[in-house]
Amino acid sequence: MNSFSPAAPSGLRLAMRFAWRELRGGLSGFYIFLTCIALGVAAITGVTSLSRSLTEGISQEGQAILGGDMSFSIVHRQVSEAESTYLSGLGQVSESATMRAMARTTDDSDQLLIELKAIDGAYPLYGEMELANGGTLAESLARNEAGLWGAVADTALLNRLGLKSGDMLSIGRTQVEVRAAIAREPDKLAGGMEFGPRLMISSAALPDTGLIQPGSLVQWHYKIKLADQLSDTDLRQAVETARDRQPEAGWRIRSRANAAPGLQRSIERFAQFLSLVGLTALVVGGVGVANAIRAFLETKRQVIASLKCLGATGTFAFQVYLLQILALTGIGVAIGLLIGASLPFLASLALQNVLPVQLVAGIYPSELGLGVLFGFLTALAFALWPLGQAHDVPPTALLRDPGFGTKTRPRRRYQIATLVTVLLLAGIAVLLSYDKWIAAIYVGAAVVALVLLSLISVAIMRLARAMPPVRSTALRLAIGNIHRPGALTPSIVLSLGLGLTLLASLALIDGNLRRELTATIADQAPSFFFVDIQGHEQKAFEAMLRKNAPTANIDTVPMLRGRIVSLNDIPASDYDTSGGSGWVLRGDRGITYEQDLPENAKLTQGTWWEPDYSGPPLVSFEDEALRELRLKIGDKIKVNVLGREITAEIANARDVEWRSLAINFVMVFSPNTFAGAPHSFLMTLGWDEDVPEEKDLEILRQAARDFPTIATVRVKDAINQVNDLVAQLALAIRGASSITLIASILVLAGALAAGHRSRIYDAVILKTLGATRVKLILAYSLEYALIGLATAVFALIAGSLAAWFVITEIMQGSFIFLPGTAVMAVGLALAFTVGFGLIGTWKVLGEKPASVLRNL
Repeated sequence: MNSFSPAAPSGLRLAMRFAWRELRGGLSGFYIFLTCIALGVAAITGVTSLSRSLTEGISQEGQAILGGDMSFSIVHRQVSEAESTYLSGLGQVSESATMRAMARTTDDSDQLLIELKAIDGAYPLYGEMELANGGTLAESLARNEAGLWGAVADTALLNRLGLKSGDMLSIGRTQVEVRAAIAREPDKLAGGMEFGPRLMISSAALPDTGLIQPGSLVQWHYKIKLADQLSDTDLRQAVETARDRQPEAGWRIRSRANAAPGLQRSIERFAQFLSLVGLTALVVGGVGVANAIRAFLETKRQVIASLKCLGATGTFAFQVYLLQILALTGIGVAIGLLIGASLPFLASLALQNVLPVQLVAGIYPSELGLGVLFGFLTALAFALWPLGQAHDVPPTALLRDPGFGTKTRPRRRYQIATLVTVLLLAGIAVLLSYDKWIAAIYVGAAVVALVLLSLISVAIMRLARAMPPVRSTALRLAIGNIHRPGALTPSIVLSLGLGLTLLASLALIDGNLRRELTATIADQAPSFFFVDIQGHEQKAFEAMLRKNAPTANIDTVPMLRGRIVSLNDIPASDYDTSGGSGWVLRGDRGITYEQDLPENAKLTQGTWWEPDYSGPPLVSFEDEALRELRLKIGDKIKVNVLGREITAEIANARDVEWRSLAINFVMVFSPNTFAGAPHSFLMTLGWDEDVPEEKDLEILRQAARDFPTIATVRVKDAINQVNDLVAQLALAIRGASSITLIASILVLAGALAAGHRSRIYDAVILKTLGATRVKLILAYSLEYALIGLATAVFALIAGSLAAWFVITEIMQGSFIFLPGTAVMAVGLALAFTVGFGLIGTWKVLGEKPASVLRNL
């Protein structure tokens, strides 16, 4: 008896010996357990390792991606002589200019918005520029004997305009000869979002285009190849020194350590989402863990009873089976680690020609450790409760009771241990996330969903128990099976609920985003944006538009680019953006000035300035950004425009309707702020009625032909481009989220397998009493269908609420319910529950009554 005492020195060692002896019997009954743990761990480690591989790739190729060790970017103007001298002192300098322009065929029959890049002879400082014909960049861009400048272009541009090597192309007020297609542009990732294909020319050819005018929306880049190679730490210090030495330059400084910050943020956010999906798969799998443990303990009740009769304590039994569960979890985790760790290597081979950066495949211990932690915490969170329930069950109850007294709660210490493990699991998931607020919402929603699903399963069973008797034998059997002791109802509802909820919410988010893009935004948005309209062209250009589109709505505003330097004397780089709207402080923003409040905005705070206001500069801030940045009326912001720093007081806040795609700005200044500053104009054209597409194309051709230096953005083309991107992203997210559904299916299969033994007894007795196989199949089908339908209804309601929150609160859009999603959720639930249920039932109905009845 003392040998079983947990207080004895050999207590834990003895428990380990017992656990090991039972494990030697094999893993039968734990395959679903192992698969669920392995699947979740593989998802988490695979996603985080792949994300790390991409990030390491960006870091290692930082010089080539950025195009230098350091990069200085300025809008509107080139560097001054003093600034140029300072940059030259750092190392070798390469100057380039990027802007949007219109590329036209020489007969003006077709045109296309492009991303124009003008480079000097030093480009590229790092990496290699590869052309499809194998030629050199210098030869391809040089001026030939006939005086024609050369150009190289993306294949997409050549295909869209039907051009080939040797053809001519009009850019602004000049023509260039396309001499090669671009096979690889080394610093393309550093350029950010693009609205058109690339066309590259020599910087010496840029003046001939006529595109560079005072106030033109052109961005000048100065890439530096440092004379001395610096460590990342010294490089960060060099960036800070450059800001201090030239405080009024207004340039954006980057180093090879953050060569593509936008891409890195996207990778981190997508990795966070996929990691949370993997965690959801683990939680769903945790339901399978609990089911497997209960089924396992059911088979061990005689063993536990025997141990207790011989003097073993409940704690000893708990230790034995906890050690077994931990050992099995270790096997599942090991399988998951193996799969997850191999993902970067497989992706490197399969996607080397698809990904924009070379993966650095490797074994990353911290990412693998995270998977181990999540795997064991999930197993413990779902194992402690059922293991604790067996602690206080007396031997007599174990020998007689077939269900371990599942209605009883375990001792308080097991309840507390379960709660602590769950909180620890949730806390780690939130703390290690890129966006902690989103992660907290996601984890909280998952916990609430699990609790609600548990309550719903109880409600379904009580409702079935309270229903009056029905005449149909099959339906009466189905209703009885739903609420009887040991019913499969809780397992089915929990196993399918989370997976279907996630899929329903994603489908609704996808559908609403598409509706916003193709319907709401497309209906409200103007047809065209015209960019870089110079002051001397404004009236003539507007007259041309009104002549060709007399019924259209035309709006014009001044357009400048500026960067926020500080807020209330706090540098923008140091400002706390944890509340949101950090994008406002990153890079350059479009700004304007207005005498009157814009028609498409309304004041939410403060007052608008007088029409003849001539005092200190004032600014109107977008309301949501103002609140998220924790600013208020009267606060001061400093912006750098054209190399000049201007401090303005926040006079009011505006509510802006971004979805309309009308002319809107985060910051609108009082007119006296930029008196005499060179700038261009932005113009939009929109129709109140539907017009033939040919009318749009006619205006596009007219604008490109008569005003070649003005860039035209056709909103319909931009929306289609974004719509395609959303479709690809939605497909990727759905594919990744299917991991959760796979886990749900596995748990469902495990739950049905766990109930296999009791189903055999039921079927045999009913067949002995005269029930036919057809009637039993009908009864089981109705049982699974009713449970599946209830689960689908919950998934639909919960998924709709989640989608509504994301669309309205996070994305600030409008939400409508989509009936097609309801059909999908109901169909999936019914297909899985009825399908898997009948597969298991068919095998049950094939059992011979004699062999079963002998063992009753």
